[in-house]
Amino acid sequence: MAAEKDTDADKRDRRGTVCNVVISQDSEMGGSGDGRLPIIFNPDFFVEKLRHERPEAFTELVLSNITRLIDLPGAEFSQLLDEEPKTPNGTAAGGFFRSFNFLKRKDKVVVFGMPLTEEGIAQIYQLIVYLSKNLHVEGLFRVPGNSLRQQMLREQLNSGADIDFSSGDFHPNDVATLLKSFLGELPEPLLTQRHLHAHLKITELCLFDDQGNKTSLPDKERQIEALQLLLMLLPTANRTLLKLLLDLLYHTAKQQDKNKMSAHNLALMFAPHIIWPKNMNASVLQENLNKLNSGMTFLIKHSQKIFRAPAYLREHARLQFANTKMIHSKDDLELLSVKGSLFTSACKRSGARVRLDSDNHTEEALRELCRHVNDHMPNSAKKKKLIRQLGKQSSPGTPVSENTTPTSKKHARSRSFGGLIKVRSLYLRFNQTTSMTLTSDFLRSY
Repeated sequence: MAAEKDTDADKRDRRGTVCNVVISQDSEMGGSGDGRLPIIFNPDFFVEKLRHERPEAFTELVLSNITRLIDLPGAEFSQLLDEEPKTPNGTAAGGFFRSFNFLKRKDKVVVFGMPLTEEGIAQIYQLIVYLSKNLHVEGLFRVPGNSLRQQMLREQLNSGADIDFSSGDFHPNDVATLLKSFLGELPEPLLTQRHLHAHLKITELCLFDDQGNKTSLPDKERQIEALQLLLMLLPTANRTLLKLLLDLLYHTAKQQDKNKMSAHNLALMFAPHIIWPKNMNASVLQENLNKLNSGMTFLIKHSQKIFRAPAYLREHARLQFANTKMIHSKDDLELLSVKGSLFTSACKRSGARVRLDSDNHTEEALRELCRHVNDHMPNSAKKKKLIRQLGKQSSPGTPVSENTTPTSKKHARSRSFGGLIKVRSLYLRFNQTTSMTLTSDFLRSY
């Protein structure tokens, strides 16, 4: 009975709504285990919205920040400008953080030796789910499996079948070896050939001493930021599978006391399939071997961070859809903090939190609106009514017309969110009844 329940749960995972890798960066592999669907939390919503609605602006923003961190000559930079591959139906692949509905099986499709597709990922995801429940196996990914069982499993995956791992027909080593075979048979490495030079440059990012001299210590913060940006330029299918795979390897390394597989050991197993180029000659490969392997190790160790968008990129995307001042880079966010603009909290290393000083802007908006009403609106009952209503929302320092009837001395109403809405509606009504355009951009932030 327990085995049947596990099988049903596996099918729900793959045929269900969401894959747990896009839920919370801190969640463990396998979810809560109570059968309930996980809750999606997507902090990069506006980043993905920008990617799909304004792709050119998105690409320009990401590339400008990549070149701020690493030096890419013309030929290497132009490789990053290549257009994302199209899906077989001629349309661009879907968003990375959308619901992973494609993890349910669709059509019969050949998986091994073919370009990466959503259907192929849906089949390979079965292997990843099974392995995530067997991370304790010693020598996982290092000890080869049985070739006959692997061939049987390969044929089932190519036929689009749901694999019943609870039957005991397959050993974790069979599944782990087949997963590596799948990656090795892809037409190009998962990180793509065109990103190779950028990854090599990222491994070279080092700290500087007080005199500005380069040290031998890696600058992990800049490396993570550069990877966050670079991975956004991957084809969606590649980025999806990379996230699934690195999550698996990260949790495998966390249990290295049982399986004897550290992040470095796993990197040696997977670097040839994920980052090594297919067409690099032996001498060039040998020259860059340490960089490639150390880069793979870094990806595994920091896999829970590199798929997040940098804080300034999130803020830029949010502000672009809010029609306010743009944040293009981390430096812009820090400068705005120093100048005391809307972003009052300083930019920290781990990111920046921004908030609006609502009370100050409310006071300023009220004063500006009162001045315009007094100076430009003809004397009328409507003008008096507007000033009385503004007086109820204002503080003692807000100017009012001298020839108006004093407002009631009742306790002033607090400037709640409802009050802000009322002020904005009055402002819009005033704009409609006059021919003048008021320069009150600050009201748009409400």
